[in-house]
Amino acid sequence: MNKRVIKHGYKVAESLYNLVNHEVIPGTGIDVEDFWQSMADIFDQFIPKNQQLLAIRQDFQRQIDAWHLEADNQPFDQEKYQQFLLDIGYIVEEKQDFAITTTYVDDEVASVAGPQLVVPLMNARFALNAANARWGSLYDALYGTDVISDEDGAEVNKTYNPVRGAKVQAYARQFLDEVMPLSAGSHSEAVSYQVSFGKLVVTLKSDERVGLADESKFVGYSGSRQNPSAILFKNNGLHIEIKIDPSMPVAKTDPASVADIILESALSTIQDCEDSIAAVDAEDKTAVYRNWLGLMKGDLTETLKKNGVSITRKLNDDRSYSTPDNEPFTLPGRSLLFVRNVGHLMTNDAVLTKDDQQVPEGILDGLITTLISLHDLKGNSAVKNSRKGSIYIVKPKMHGPDEVAFSNELFTRIEACLGLATNTIKMGIMDEERRTSVNLKECIRAAKNRLAFINTGFLDRTGDEIHTSMQAGPMARKELMKNEKWISAYENRNVRIGLQAGLKGKAQIGKGMWAIPDEMSAMMAAKIGHPQSGANCAWVPSPTAATLHALHYHQVNVGEIQDSMLKQFSNSENSDDLSDLLTIPLLQNQQQLSAQDIQHELDNNVQGLLGYVVRWIDQGTGCSKVPDIDNIGRMEDRATLRISSQHICNWLQHGMLTKEQVLESLQRMATVVDQQNITDASYTPMAPDFNCNIAFNAAMDLIFKGKEQPSGYTEPLLHQRRIELKAVK
Repeated sequence: MNKRVIKHGYKVAESLYNLVNHEVIPGTGIDVEDFWQSMADIFDQFIPKNQQLLAIRQDFQRQIDAWHLEADNQPFDQEKYQQFLLDIGYIVEEKQDFAITTTYVDDEVASVAGPQLVVPLMNARFALNAANARWGSLYDALYGTDVISDEDGAEVNKTYNPVRGAKVQAYARQFLDEVMPLSAGSHSEAVSYQVSFGKLVVTLKSDERVGLADESKFVGYSGSRQNPSAILFKNNGLHIEIKIDPSMPVAKTDPASVADIILESALSTIQDCEDSIAAVDAEDKTAVYRNWLGLMKGDLTETLKKNGVSITRKLNDDRSYSTPDNEPFTLPGRSLLFVRNVGHLMTNDAVLTKDDQQVPEGILDGLITTLISLHDLKGNSAVKNSRKGSIYIVKPKMHGPDEVAFSNELFTRIEACLGLATNTIKMGIMDEERRTSVNLKECIRAAKNRLAFINTGFLDRTGDEIHTSMQAGPMARKELMKNEKWISAYENRNVRIGLQAGLKGKAQIGKGMWAIPDEMSAMMAAKIGHPQSGANCAWVPSPTAATLHALHYHQVNVGEIQDSMLKQFSNSENSDDLSDLLTIPLLQNQQQLSAQDIQHELDNNVQGLLGYVVRWIDQGTGCSKVPDIDNIGRMEDRATLRISSQHICNWLQHGMLTKEQVLESLQRMATVVDQQNITDASYTPMAPDFNCNIAFNAAMDLIFKGKEQPSGYTEPLLHQRRIELKAVK
């Protein structure tokens, strides 16, 4: 048991208490006793409101379940259903048009479009890698992925393959020709890059000297003018650096001694306290907060061994250049960091109430992560996060405008307690719950003075879609869900409503994750659709993916897309996309599904569920690349788990499956998962002692108790089982 310190009636875990008093508060100007008094006051004010909001969620779900079960509501009628949702207040009335008024927003959020990473804050190495992914090597990203084919002797070998290297160089030159064309000729013909009288001069193989077709895109260089070590361009707000270094092996094969193309890649990173980590108690929360503190103070480090050599990772410094006219300047060396707090549901024992109840984790997160962020605002770090003096907090899993208003009020109270100007904290709204999607305009209005981000999270959104309509009938097969009418309405409405609410130039409109990190060629073909949709950021699973996805933002000018969309919106009536959004994705022609089809759907869900849960429970891994039933690695987190578990619950509810069938699949797929993890020395097999295996029992809980879980969330059951395992270790 944690030792505790009683502060104004609340029992604070000693580990958190010591972190705050001895590591966080020094240097902030905050009085220690004032802080703990403020914490108690905030809990007193907001815990009852938090509980009321959770009770409203349960009441809506109860009414929706009852409506679907009433004989009078069969056969299903869409118009009648929507009127019912309006009558009970699930759908709120949209008020007059408005525009957000957010100010002091960094360019990476307000005006420049680009990739965004989401990384588990609990893992210091991952957190540092993501923060440092602001700049990435295009050569490395191409060479190590399937974007470059293995054909014609271009395989990836243990040693450098010059055939593959030549393909990488050709791909990169073609990219430069597309987005940074010369006034004549091609970058593939360049034999030197120089700076003369403030302009870029490129000498071609023919000895012809040319410049850029658009000279304004040349913005800087490093080294001498005659022999620069780097040439810097800017396109669509993003930077491209040609690295010139004759000493590098790859440069020896290049007439212009180009060693690499460095792209500005992950403009922003969400350091995640939520879905991608497994923080279940005070010990875990303290570790998470300590990593955030290291990022905000700029002193986070992680030492690891690579090929027998110890390497210490730290935050990158800013990058130095000279303007074409030889004036020095710097560019940020790191992503702009957001922190994603926990939602309203979960509690944590880091702080207990007078009657030993855990406090809401989201309230605690808001208070502690903001307190820590004071170090960045006060200049206590050698490196800067927000150059505009803002703190960026993403709030997940909010249901509707009242819950957004609650977070807005909480942030205002925290700002007052910590001596910050109102709206210093910028809010990111995850549009990932059905009641938020349906009422997105009013959700934005509830945070209009501090909104900096809306993002579609189609995975959690699908899980909530299934749970909300659990009683309506069996749901469509999981792999076909992306073809359902509600998903396209959801993605399109998010952009439309965001633009109409004035987010252009003030806030991000984001899209979700590419979940298959080894299939970058497919990502390059598909994910260009995100900037083309008017979204100015989208999630990627790795720094490598960020560098590749950055190419899309050079090819697509998102600002021009948004302007065109706004003009289109003003000249046309909005379609009835709310009806499309509320179209329940029920399984059609279920009688045409064979027993084999049903079994495969079950096995696929069960295998993915087990593969994720066993790592979460046994190893505390909140997000990882898990091999699916076909041994394809997929990024899994609690959002994907929510879909799998709720889908099985739904088919059980409607007789598509039997309990015995599910149990048989669980045991059979457990042996498959055990085999997939056989090379992991820290892995504990689930088979054959299923009854005593905590992870296996957690998986069973998620299925057989899943229908009763609030909003179908997986966290309560996962936390319970993880705590159980930690107690016996």
